[in-house]
Amino acid sequence: MKPGTLISHYRIISRIGAGGMGEVYLANDSELGRNVALKVLPADVVSDQQRMSRFVREAKAASALNHPNIVTIHEIGRADSMRFIVMEFVEGTTLRQLIARGPMKLNEVLEIITQILSALAEAHQAGIVHRDIKPENIMVRHGGLVKLLDFGLAKLTEKPAAAVDTEAPTQALLKTEAGVVVGTPYYMSPEQVRGLEIDPRTDIWSFGVVAYEMLTGIFPFQGPTPTDVIISIAEKDPPAPARYARELPPELERIISKTLAKNREERYQTAKDLLIDLKRLKQQLEIESASERTPPPEVKRQLAAETSGGQLLPQTIDKPGAAAVQTIREGPRANRIIRAIKNHKGAIVIAAAIVAVIATAYLYFARSEKRINSLAVMPLVNAASDPNMDYLSDGLTESLINSLSQINNVKVISFSSVMRYKGQQIDPQVVGRELGVRALLMGRIVLHGDSLSISTELVDTEDKSHLWGEQYDRSSADLQVVRGEIARDVSARLRFRLSGEQEEQVTKRYTVSREAYELYLKGNYFLGKGTESDSRRSIDYFQRAIAKDANYAQAYAGIAHAYESLGGVLGFMSPREAAPQAKAAAMKALEIDDNLDDAHFVLATLKLGYDWDWSGAERELKRAIEINPNNAGAHSEYGSYLEALGRFDEAVAERERCRQLEPILPISIADVGYPLYYAGRYDEALLHYQKALEIDPNFSWGHLWIGQVYVQQGL
Repeated sequence: MKPGTLISHYRIISRIGAGGMGEVYLANDSELGRNVALKVLPADVVSDQQRMSRFVREAKAASALNHPNIVTIHEIGRADSMRFIVMEFVEGTTLRQLIARGPMKLNEVLEIITQILSALAEAHQAGIVHRDIKPENIMVRHGGLVKLLDFGLAKLTEKPAAAVDTEAPTQALLKTEAGVVVGTPYYMSPEQVRGLEIDPRTDIWSFGVVAYEMLTGIFPFQGPTPTDVIISIAEKDPPAPARYARELPPELERIISKTLAKNREERYQTAKDLLIDLKRLKQQLEIESASERTPPPEVKRQLAAETSGGQLLPQTIDKPGAAAVQTIREGPRANRIIRAIKNHKGAIVIAAAIVAVIATAYLYFARSEKRINSLAVMPLVNAASDPNMDYLSDGLTESLINSLSQINNVKVISFSSVMRYKGQQIDPQVVGRELGVRALLMGRIVLHGDSLSISTELVDTEDKSHLWGEQYDRSSADLQVVRGEIARDVSARLRFRLSGEQEEQVTKRYTVSREAYELYLKGNYFLGKGTESDSRRSIDYFQRAIAKDANYAQAYAGIAHAYESLGGVLGFMSPREAAPQAKAAAMKALEIDDNLDDAHFVLATLKLGYDWDWSGAERELKRAIEINPNNAGAHSEYGSYLEALGRFDEAVAERERCRQLEPILPISIADVGYPLYYAGRYDEALLHYQKALEIDPNFSWGHLWIGQVYVQQGL
């Protein structure tokens, strides 16, 4: 097809490639304004009703996968007699191209194969076998993020007769009926070459072949003809990879050998088990590398200067990494060295050198770490696409935000702001600019009966690079536990060390009852809808949660929020009826747990707007912000308090802090303008109201206050 050709609402830009599954084009989606990969299916497939229906069924299953290392399927479309599939367009390099450049570094191989395995584990969990793992189907983006292509498409080219194409060395070999195979067999498993049924362990074999090739540059099973290759796969053991990669760690060689066991019962039984072994090895190698790496010259010079004058180590170092050096100086190992120096003065030079090397290594790594101080937790994807399960994905998103907000000196965007992106395809750089954050935490959640699977990815918004990713497979009863694990792991990747108290707060479980926790999440879900009926419904869920756990402080805080909302500005209830119930619930929550920032915030709102207890309101607001500096509502309400006292500059600062945490909410943008208005700074106030209307032209408060400004200006 020529550039400019229109297929449905996709305009062809250029041809990317072709293969047994059709031609692939780079196209532009005119409706959403994004580039996509559009694969046009071969005419013989389209005309075969049985093959076409199987393809549609499998592509639908594959489209349900939503994982950072799996290419997203957007649409299965039709235009006249043409059938096509629309996928995420991935800019990068194929693994085949990377392998062709020459030997790959070990750390590079490990980074790529762990991401491949993470994708396979996700697919296998959903009951999908890829069947076509090969370097051509693996893309590596410039930031290092790996994408696995063509899930669910391998069976598309099945044909009813056997054929071997000896001129296509990189085509996939595909199983059809029992005993019938086509293509070139380098990545096939023994069960495939024998025409047996396949399962996820076939993907594990193919993965092992790819890993072997990445490390050695050659295929583990070879032969002059495809038939010879098939015989080699079925009957011969591959050469030890260490024969071609001398520096290969023995543990990695063992792992690869296990993936290539002829008997699939002797292989890794799941991609998850294989991934665990690889991650363990990767961590071990990183620790060994850290202890051996030579620090840069400037660090050597600094330590040489600071250790002169007879001191073993500096008393203080006002630099990044000082804490690490201090730890070494005071630790048991350092004490043993110092005692040895006192007893054997002749060893002083050696001992000083040992300590200096350890210290410089710590200094080097402390300086080279990328610390991130702003984060947005994007709405977790409800992989089941069941609206009845949104309470779980939304609830876990909010719980993660609340947990990560406990970390000092990290800006975490509010739940209400990130929910604006729910259900959208996002560009991390665009979202990073809109929210003013350095990293995004993205993920998806799958619940199958009692099995819970959560996949996560941390992405740098500056260059879209993959900072970290993990999959958590647990029992659904462990939902609160895994929430704490994710929060703790993310804080570690943000390069923030938590104190024991901080870690306890980040990973805290507020109830031991699974049923109570799910009822609480449902209550929060309906409370967030903001209608009178949903707010009342939320109270019912919170009360049912308390019936399961009478000491569930968060549920009491939820009731307080609900009643405060019902009796607030929208006036669904009389304040005289709503406020006492809200206040009683908030005080009960704090009686159980005084560290609930939300309960302090609601109580402050009631003291300010209902009791007119000014000092009490300020005390509760300060306490809420002390517990959680990322509580946007508390900053906004504190701004109201300061505004009422005529402390306008302080009020603007608090409202601005709220705006930073809720940067795309019109109400938070306009809120900065109110103290400016009352301070007589009308032009500045007007700018904030106008910015709010740029985001939402129907934002009524913005129009109202622009009118107020014009009245004051005599316009």
